[in-house]
Amino acid sequence: MRAALGGLTLLAGLGFLTLRRQGGSTARMVRVSRVVADLDRAVAFYRDVLKFRLASRGPGDPALPGLLGLPGVTAEEAVLRLGDEEIALVRFDPPGAPYPADSRSDDLWFQHLAIVVDDMAAAWRQLAAQSPHLISRGPQRLPPCNGGVLAVKFRDPDGHPLELIQFPPGGGRPVWQRAAGAGSQPFLGIDHSALAVASTARSLRFYRRLGFRVVSRSWNSGPAQSRLDGLPGARVRVTGLRFPSPAGPGLELLRYAPPGRPVPPLPANALVTDWVTLSAGSAGPRRDLVGLCRDPDGHRVLLTGGR
Repeated sequence: MRAALGGLTLLAGLGFLTLRRQGGSTARMVRVSRVVADLDRAVAFYRDVLKFRLASRGPGDPALPGLLGLPGVTAEEAVLRLGDEEIALVRFDPPGAPYPADSRSDDLWFQHLAIVVDDMAAAWRQLAAQSPHLISRGPQRLPPCNGGVLAVKFRDPDGHPLELIQFPPGGGRPVWQRAAGAGSQPFLGIDHSALAVASTARSLRFYRRLGFRVVSRSWNSGPAQSRLDGLPGARVRVTGLRFPSPAGPGLELLRYAPPGRPVPPLPANALVTDWVTLSAGSAGPRRDLVGLCRDPDGHRVLLTGGR
């Protein structure tokens, strides 16, 4: 199977991935998928608390379990949208192990979704009313050298990390400045997904081969960062990545010093599993699965060909 992605031709199949250079292609990050135990409960949380809208629900792609190394397993999937971005919630049958209860922000399986808000006070009231499992000690204002954002981290009902983030005036991508105040609720869309990594340089080599480019770098530390991450003495190198296309969310690489625990050797139906979907070619309703690979720290990347 072949597809063009980020200037590369992918020759992908079960268990391997080869990359070849090719000009003239476009690529974007389509969504992040999360494995859940109870699809009704997960959909209700994202829809009712964070104001995502349900776009579709039904059987998952029949090729997905095979790509994930789960023969004989079936999947049900719900796709939800917030603004122009989307996520997929996937329930496998049979289900896998629960999310590790002692997870920390520096563990290498950490992957959060950053949801942009234009009014943190209003968003925090809506979230706090649900008594969420908090990672942060409430919303934290990072210093100007770290972007001056107001942010708070928490977990969904299955343990997956999430972040609410409000950019200061003139901060963040222009799309968020244009969207601020345009709607009746404070949740605007997904800015990025952040991955904990053991080595920034090693991860950059991987993601650059997929077509990502570096758009920001910072070194975050201090009391506000520690309260945000729920980690005493947190120190983290943050590297922002995006495709050249303005569409879709981006990625952030989070290299904590020192790095946390490695990804546990669990099958992909375990609730700790997330994966990023990247699409090649023109945008359209049909996306054929091309293959799946794992970055140097074990984060999964699903590759699709746009039609």
